[in-house]
Amino acid sequence: MLLKTDIKLMKKFSILVCLSCLCTSFSYAQVIDCDDPTSSSLKKICSDQFKDIRQKLDAQSMTAFLISDAPQRLLVDTHELWLNRLHQCKSLACYQQQMDFRIDDLNFYTSLNQSLTQHYLKFEHGTIAKQPVHLQVHQLSKDKIKIEGIAYRSPNNRIETQTISFLAYTTPDQKQNITDNENNCHYQFNFQKAILSVKSESKACNRFVGVYRVYD
Repeated sequence: MLLKTDIKLMKKFSILVCLSCLCTSFSYAQVIDCDDPTSSSLKKICSDQFKDIRQKLDAQSMTAFLISDAPQRLLVDTHELWLNRLHQCKSLACYQQQMDFRIDDLNFYTSLNQSLTQHYLKFEHGTIAKQPVHLQVHQLSKDKIKIEGIAYRSPNNRIETQTISFLAYTTPDQKQNITDNENNCHYQFNFQKAILSVKSESKACNRFVGVYRVYD
């Protein structure tokens, strides 16, 4: 039988663990650390000009970490990808666009049932690909699956050329042979437990070819 002192110690330990987890989430959820703007890009977006959108972004990021049922590791990795893109910006308009895009992403993670979606990020040599690609496999119904994707290009391009889109519909028994409706590209999808391998016989369709890590 546990003594009262033991029970009190266990309660204190549980509280400390919970606080530690919350602090970790809060540190990840902090979008921009303006207390230490070490790069020129951070100095620009930490200016008063971006104060309102920074606050909106911080609030949306915190909401996503607290209530989204998307995998937390996905939120962390997509945050790092977004920061890398932000650092590539060469104009104030680019900074504004990227912050707006991230808010939209976070809204998506919090507004939809993520338990019906599998997320995949493209990996190369054990790390996220330098030219990031994000695939999402949505279970729309028992017999219908929607696959969406986005391949990122330079954030300094025109808005319509900053990304390449992927869209396909299939069924559970036809998940191997996929046709991208956006570009009429044909792919072979090989779903495994932890990874997804995507191949294509057409060199013109190689932007989405590669090995992806699943987030669950």
